[in-house]
Amino acid sequence: MTNDDPNPMSEQQNVQGSEAEPEAPDNVIEAATQETVMQAAAGRIRELEAALEEMRDRWVRAEAETQNVRTRARREADDARQYAVQKFARDVVEAAENLRRGIASLPPPTDDDSPVLVKLREGFESVERSFLGVLERNGITGADPTGAVFDANLHQAMAEQPSAEHPPGTVIQAWTSAWTLNGRLLKPAMVVVAKAAPAAADALDRTV
Repeated sequence: MTNDDPNPMSEQQNVQGSEAEPEAPDNVIEAATQETVMQAAAGRIRELEAALEEMRDRWVRAEAETQNVRTRARREADDARQYAVQKFARDVVEAAENLRRGIASLPPPTDDDSPVLVKLREGFESVERSFLGVLERNGITGADPTGAVFDANLHQAMAEQPSAEHPPGTVIQAWTSAWTLNGRLLKPAMVVVAKAAPAAADALDRTV
């Protein structure tokens, strides 16, 4: 019997090969495609989230820097304005002290004062009260430190004087008041401060 196929084994192998490698079903291919798409989408989402976080971090730093610039500019403007006010306030305080010196230079009141002197003194004192009221309404106040404990933040010691009547460190005389502007020192008071009086025995030894 004659076989038309010169290689019958080859046809059998082709049939077996076809049976060994069947084509994948459509649902398997679709599932693999969806998995690939989901992985790509997840990777893209991570990239976008990282970019968004970076942009958010940059925005936070930029906003903080902007706030710092605004605060610094506001502080510099306040300092400049405060310096201008302080300079003017010192000049005004100097005028107030000169007015006080002028009043203090008048003769002390007596029953024999002439009407002109009485009116002059009353006029100066009225002007001083009005002037000090204007200063207080604008945050400028003066305080007489006589009798207070010496405070280096408010007072400038011009001299020390032995005293048995006052504790050491007490202001026993104030040449000028302590002036403040809105609670901040504007001009310290020029004062004389008490120091301990020498003991009686020491004083006696010095006299002998």
